[in-house]
Amino acid sequence: MADNTTFTNGCGAKSTVYLCVMMLIITTLRVDVCNAQATIVPALYMLGASLVDVGNNNYLPLSLAKANFPHNGVDYPDAKFTGRFSNGQNTADFIAKKIGLQTSLPYLSFTPGATLPLTGVSFASGGSGILNETGQKYVQYISLARQVDYFAMVHDKLVLHLGPSESEIHLSKSIFAIFIGGNDLLDYFSAGSTLPNFYTPQQYIDRMLSTYKGLLKTLYGLGARKIVVAGAAAIGCYPVQRKTNTTGECVVEPNYWSSKYNDGLKIMLQELKSQSSGLSFAYFDLYGAMVMFNTPNNNGFTNINEACCGLGNLNADAPCIPTSSYCANRKDYVFWDLIHPTEGVASIFADIIYDGTHEYMVPVNLKQLVDT
Repeated sequence: MADNTTFTNGCGAKSTVYLCVMMLIITTLRVDVCNAQATIVPALYMLGASLVDVGNNNYLPLSLAKANFPHNGVDYPDAKFTGRFSNGQNTADFIAKKIGLQTSLPYLSFTPGATLPLTGVSFASGGSGILNETGQKYVQYISLARQVDYFAMVHDKLVLHLGPSESEIHLSKSIFAIFIGGNDLLDYFSAGSTLPNFYTPQQYIDRMLSTYKGLLKTLYGLGARKIVVAGAAAIGCYPVQRKTNTTGECVVEPNYWSSKYNDGLKIMLQELKSQSSGLSFAYFDLYGAMVMFNTPNNNGFTNINEACCGLGNLNADAPCIPTSSYCANRKDYVFWDLIHPTEGVASIFADIIYDGTHEYMVPVNLKQLVDT
């Protein structure tokens, strides 16, 4: 990004993140100037993979992990296909709403020298993983390491335009949300993977956790203090995995190792917190939240194993592309395509993240994290 990049605070002013508050006082608390909650959480910085990608991959010309075409977005406002791997909005959209912010825009949508919003940016990229090589089959993607590099550039601009002290305050109150790890595990447990030739499952998980810890340390060094971390999903319950099981049930082995990874992730986060003054985490048990839909009442979802949009066995032999068929009763489906949830499920995930109990959020939920 060019040196003349500027920032806006959501009220149209190119000034400090707290200008909105001053404007509210000066104009006798005109609540239409700024959302009051947004002054509590100045920004949302989103990192991760396709579960929270809001269009970064649209700007990668060679990427094979794109969703900027029908039938994606069929339930999005004006039926737009925005690059979200969903029939509508995804979890990133709903999290932003919960904390009173607009969805953080894709980092790659800004040209060099463009004005960046002070309310946050999304670096999430479909197909990406913790490990740099995860996602190579998609040709172009933004690995987590590269996402952190991009944030470092944003950080430097914040310091330039807000000053060291105010940028530190801004970042310490901002939320960093990271949804990643599932693609790494899928790469290992997908048919034809050569990774088991080089690593045992435990060695692979240890490598993921070691790499992740280093990147989280980098984010901490750049000012991140409040971080939401999602664990790996129950990847064996994805339609793309279920279709390999003659019964259509969840596949045991990838689920087992997803759970083992999550156990290690929680330990790693606790260790990092104890080593990092002022750092707070909210861990989201994505695995448990997904398995929740396998319970007898299914939370109102009647189809828990089949993709709404796709082709073939469980609609999971092909991704959601314009030639795929898609269901009419999307509110009944857990999965939109062969690995991504529907808008309805994404909304439930955000509800859990924001004010869920210790069953799925430890040691605190997002609401409590905001209040710390």
